[in-house]
Amino acid sequence: MDNRDEVREFLTSRRAGITPRQAGLPAGPRRRVPGLRRSEVAALADVSVEYYAKLERGSLAGVSPTVLEAVARALRLDDAERTHLLHLAQAAEGSDTLARPRSRSGRSWTPPKTLQWTLDAVTAGPAFVLNGRQDVLATNLLARAFFSDIYDGGTTPPNMARFQFLDPAALRFYPDWDLIADMTVDVLRIEAGRNPHDRALHDLVGELCTRSDAFRTRWGSHNVRRHGTGIKRFHHPVVGGLTLAWHGTSVDDEPGLALLIYTAEPGSPSEEALRLLASPALT
Repeated sequence: MDNRDEVREFLTSRRAGITPRQAGLPAGPRRRVPGLRRSEVAALADVSVEYYAKLERGSLAGVSPTVLEAVARALRLDDAERTHLLHLAQAAEGSDTLARPRSRSGRSWTPPKTLQWTLDAVTAGPAFVLNGRQDVLATNLLARAFFSDIYDGGTTPPNMARFQFLDPAALRFYPDWDLIADMTVDVLRIEAGRNPHDRALHDLVGELCTRSDAFRTRWGSHNVRRHGTGIKRFHHPVVGGLTLAWHGTSVDDEPGLALLIYTAEPGSPSEEALRLLASPALT
């Protein structure tokens, strides 16, 4: 995941996804490329064609925030995509060194006692901590029982992305497999832009691209979306179907980590399924 390649592929994919009509431009005859031409993006961003071509070749070092914002507007980037572009520019000039998460191995990191206490205090739903690579680093007891298939995969630490794309059990566990797969790749793509020097992330993406056509296709699309809350459906091997709300938040004193909690609607069958899963006999 060389940064210049990442920049080039991201900008090219965003340009290809915009029609002239969306940009307020005449379509014109004999268009040989999908989406906009480089010259059209340059005109919309008020920069020269030569300068924009340099950016699209991956040279973001030294680009001013004003130009980045103009390019973002021209390419109609949403907030998540704008942030991703900014992270790519910071990485290109090395200015993200202090801002990016500290490099850590999921194998050796131990949650502080107070964080584990917080997880254990959540008894009505699965609560767990992930890093940007989607390694599961800490859980409460209910999360450990809920994600039993992921732990059965044998990798240490368990990895959500590896389970999603390489374990056949994921097709049963996630009834909306395609939707969850898209979300997983979105998270990894954001992490790749934010923390481009993470060797473990490079290795994970390389493994998934090699072993999963579904991942490779999604990774090549360069889509970037933020996901902080929502509803997911599951099919657990013991308690069956569940529909759970989830909320995620960053762990302020541990950059790069996220705390996620899944909960069920009060009085619903999903709440009863979680209660059953949390019973001592099953746990």
